Amino acid sequence: MGQTGQGSIGSHEAILCGTLAWAPTGPGQRGVSELAAGLVWLRRDLRLDDHAALSRALHECAKVWCVFVFDRDILEGLPRHDKRVSFIYEAVQAVDRALTERAQAAGLHGVRLLVQHGQARQVVCELAQALRVQAVYANHDDEPDALARDDHVRGALAHAGVAWRTCKDHVIFERSEVLTQAGQPFSVFTPYKNAWLKQLRPAHMAPHAFGPAERLAPVPKALAQSTACPALADMGFDRADLAAIHVRTGSAGAMALLDDFMPRLAQYAKARDYPAVKGPSYLSAHLRLAPYRFASCCAALGPPPRRRCGGEHVVVRAGVARLLSPNLAPPPARGQASV
Repeated sequence: MGQTGQGSIGSHEAILCGTLAWAPTGPGQRGVSELAAGLVWLRRDLRLDDHAALSRALHECAKVWCVFVFDRDILEGLPRHDKRVSFIYEAVQAVDRALTERAQAAGLHGVRLLVQHGQARQVVCELAQALRVQAVYANHDDEPDALARDDHVRGALAHAGVAWRTCKDHVIFERSEVLTQAGQPFSVFTPYKNAWLKQLRPAHMAPHAFGPAERLAPVPKALAQSTACPALADMGFDRADLAAIHVRTGSAGAMALLDDFMPRLAQYAKARDYPAVKGPSYLSAHLRLAPYRFASCCAALGPPPRRRCGGEHVVVRAGVARLLSPNLAPPPARGQASV
């Protein structure tokens, strides 16, 4: 099956890695289960709705578990009072509650979010084997450290005979999807913005449906204790009072901020330049950690004439994400070796 130390699995990559595009499915659409069981690894996508990897897993697997890992490789070295950790912690708890509620509405009991504290590159592989899943699903994360982590996980899963299936989720266009006519990354923003908007279609902003909920799997008794959400104090952090500083958390918090912003959208272009004026959406943390999907935000801005009020800054965010991605170079031409 090829090398696994660096995640290279040769000709089996398209089958095991499952990196083909995943199209949104309709509400409650039930397909024929391809796999007996799958594990969805939540990272910077702490939500259930409009979640590409979760939608795909529920479509392809008869049983699905969801896991979030408080990754020691990321948390070590952070200050004890880091408000970002509290923000993520509250989003994790919101997903846990929502997952249980949706399972109960479908007549299922014992379903919750699996949560662990450890090295994600190790924990995810161990959990996949303990649950005996055939595939682990995740959304793309193109930051350098995340790519190295995912490469390690992919190799370890391949060695264990578990497929690694990933989806585009955080952004509308990623990697090499928006290039110059010469097939190179843009170096100037305005041409990039024009090309970005020219490619944009309603299908790019279509939501990924959640369900069928009947495929959510209860936590096995043997894993009930080891996958319970640890207290922040047990992980070495203090819980920040985010409500006191008017920070709303989770998907519900993101939706509330968007609802508050929409009446101000027409004045955004001017109001954003004055710190004393309530001008921006204040959704940055939610888009960064993704309790709210970027494509959903674009769709909420409305058709192009209305989108122009804040559309340029939407593309700025996409452009920055693209610039920071190490996958700036287009794929090699046929016959050209990749390095």
